[in-house]
Amino acid sequence: MAYRNLQEFIKRLEAEGELLRVKEPVSAELEITEITDRVVKLGGPALLFERVKGHDLPVLTNAFGSMRRMCLALGVESLEDLAAEIADFLQVEAPDSLFKKLKLVPRLKRLANMFPRTVKRAPCQEVVLRGEEVDLTRLPVLKCWPKDGGPFITLPVVITRHPETGIRNAGMYRMQVFDRKTTGMHWHTHKGGAQHFRVAERLGKRLPVAVAIGPDPAVTYAATAPLPEDVDEFVFAGFLRGKPVELVKCLTVPLEVPAESQIVLEGYVEPGERRLEGPFGDHTGYYSLPDYYPVFHVTCMTMRRDAIYPATIVGRPPQEDCYMAKATERLFLPLIRKTLPEIVDINLPIEGVFHNLAFVSIDKRYPGHARKVACALWGLGQMMFTKIIVIFDKEVNVQDLSECLWRLGNNVDPARDVFFVQGPVDALDHASPYPFYGSKMAIDATRKWPEEGFGRDWPEVIEMTPEVRERVDRLWKKLGVERFLAGAK
Repeated sequence: MAYRNLQEFIKRLEAEGELLRVKEPVSAELEITEITDRVVKLGGPALLFERVKGHDLPVLTNAFGSMRRMCLALGVESLEDLAAEIADFLQVEAPDSLFKKLKLVPRLKRLANMFPRTVKRAPCQEVVLRGEEVDLTRLPVLKCWPKDGGPFITLPVVITRHPETGIRNAGMYRMQVFDRKTTGMHWHTHKGGAQHFRVAERLGKRLPVAVAIGPDPAVTYAATAPLPEDVDEFVFAGFLRGKPVELVKCLTVPLEVPAESQIVLEGYVEPGERRLEGPFGDHTGYYSLPDYYPVFHVTCMTMRRDAIYPATIVGRPPQEDCYMAKATERLFLPLIRKTLPEIVDINLPIEGVFHNLAFVSIDKRYPGHARKVACALWGLGQMMFTKIIVIFDKEVNVQDLSECLWRLGNNVDPARDVFFVQGPVDALDHASPYPFYGSKMAIDATRKWPEEGFGRDWPEVIEMTPEVRERVDRLWKKLGVERFLAGAK
């Protein structure tokens, strides 16, 4: 199912019992964060704050804050089904029979629906504010945590083009609102937008930027996805939606934005200009330190007449962004398997905030295989940030943290099975000795082979016989254990 806009998604959430309308007046400064934080940690619904003090626009939070809502956002019953479609799509081969040609037809139809199309008129341009009319304080931008440097736009789709190649990038980078017409542009050095700005600075050119706030949910998710630099996020969103993303030309910059966005900010980033931004509470659960980042100057602000301001909060997990990241884990596993087919499954635990810890199960085929997989993962896109990778045998359910810790404690000899490398780390890693650079660790928790220097017998895992399990299954209800436990509650 492709949602035309955020309003359609909100209607679906409400129809599914996944939305709570908050009618009490609340403040965008700290109060919305505290309410949302409590609701997320209770496993609660999306929240639509209808009365935000000092503002006309309602605020939507926690729209992606569960695996069920992530499925609703992407229009699927299960993320695993969508991941299978991605894997199937990637396995297109030249047809050598009529049967293969017929099988290719659905893929070609989906391919045709991937590419965005341009429209002349758009809801996101129903209200137009230019020049001195621009006023970012009209937006209910959240200040999330007490020691934040100021309010931040937390869910923007930031659009740029490479100054030389023209390749488009859409990413999500937080933007601290400095005043009515300027914000920070929190481009981490590893991101696509930051690369576009580096090229513009080298050329001495101003970089045009457009910011779409609140497009349809597939576009918002696509902006967070770890795509290769030359893959257009709007094309990927079209694949996810099964329907083209409609774009409209901006009014003051040579860029296009999703036509159904709630709010659009147009402007530029000036070469050589930096301003101190932060600190701000981050998804690590700690405040990231203030630093100098480029400055975004807004030349035009457009919006829908019925605009809703979508926001997210980040902080100590679990938070809404955890579920977006878990969706990425499931959807991009088929792509990782294209390079590393021996991988059975991957779990990036919420507690590891997705770049600190990875549990990986593999079909181990030769001595040293676990080390090879760990090193290969560090060479794959944003997996390079993973500080600790633990490799398990194929029968281990890496989605079960209890089993992982049990296997880890039993199967590892620290001197033999732990190794370290140096390399890039996430910009928000406060433990590394230098910004962007530090150490990473891999742990081989697989069964050790004689060829790996293990000369003892590896013990068997304790398992009951199937016959006894079946006999006890038949007796189970008669034993009264479940009735006793229910009564004890």
